[in-house]
Amino acid sequence: MSHPAARVSRVGPQRRQILMMGGAAVAAGSLAAAGSSTTAYAQTAQRGATWDKTFPRSNKVDHKKVSFHNRLGIELVADLYSPKPLRGRARALIVGHPFGGVKEQTSGLYAQTMAERGFVTLAFDASCNGESGGRPRHIASLETFVEDFSAAVDHLGTRRDVARDRIGVIGVCAGGGFALSAAQIDPRLKAVATVSMYDMGRAYRDGQGYAPVPSERNSVGERKRALAKAAEQRWAEYDGGEVRYSGGSAVPSKPSQQAAADEFAEYCATPRGRHPRSHPLTLTSNGAIANFMPLAQIELTAPRPLLFIAGEKAHSRYYSEDAYAQAPKPRELHVVPGAGHVDLYDKVELIPWRKLTGFFDQHL
Repeated sequence: MSHPAARVSRVGPQRRQILMMGGAAVAAGSLAAAGSSTTAYAQTAQRGATWDKTFPRSNKVDHKKVSFHNRLGIELVADLYSPKPLRGRARALIVGHPFGGVKEQTSGLYAQTMAERGFVTLAFDASCNGESGGRPRHIASLETFVEDFSAAVDHLGTRRDVARDRIGVIGVCAGGGFALSAAQIDPRLKAVATVSMYDMGRAYRDGQGYAPVPSERNSVGERKRALAKAAEQRWAEYDGGEVRYSGGSAVPSKPSQQAAADEFAEYCATPRGRHPRSHPLTLTSNGAIANFMPLAQIELTAPRPLLFIAGEKAHSRYYSEDAYAQAPKPRELHVVPGAGHVDLYDKVELIPWRKLTGFFDQHL
């Protein structure tokens, strides 16, 4: 059962850790609690050796675990979902998870649901995280995270059951920014949809950037203090000190940032979306994150279609709106009425499945 928001907000270190994860509150959760609530979450699955997802298994698709290597030689572990029955070479979708998340959460829910709609889908764990390889563990190497999407194309495009010229991608939260960045340099991704997209570089530069409140964005001085703390931690760890994760900051939280942190906590700090392999990323990653600019070459996506999906009430909505404004045609912005940011992780009655299916039916 999910904890009340007020209770979660009192857990200072956990909440601050979520704030610094910048979107690691990842998919799936439980059915609405009994009583007056009518919100239907993805039902929490029984975790075990055969099914360890935070959503129930569908009998309409086949599932198996696969692995492949990216350009850096890191082994990526993924869940492959295929519709029943599968005839010939199918269209395929890659699904990227939120920051610090794993394939057993949001991305798996999206992958399984889109497989029910006729696509072969692949939800993978990012390098150095989840079940995927790579050391050190739980670091954020955003160039590598972008590379992981191209590695997924490599794998899908060499499968006998996939039409290699009909591969698209869905990226959720930070996965949306990584997917969009990957599409700029990998024309094999034929159509791109983002959901509750986060521009992680901008988020860290702005002070997590959890709301478009100009007065609450980090000043240059605050950005320098945050980066100095991460740089000092590099020395500490090089000398054999304890690895620190992204809890705590040299810059105090501002109200809009704290409100977003509480929203994430209601998801990833409770059974609704918690998974044992989902983990905050290292403090020393913050410099690399702040240097990430996923919209730098967005014009290179043309003429491939882009779909940006955001919740009407999402604190992150402006990321999708700004990306849409900069994107070349064909592009579309779809705003989900009444939805917040994490609502589109697992509230299956709010996720616009028909919109996603129609988009990929048209363009793949």
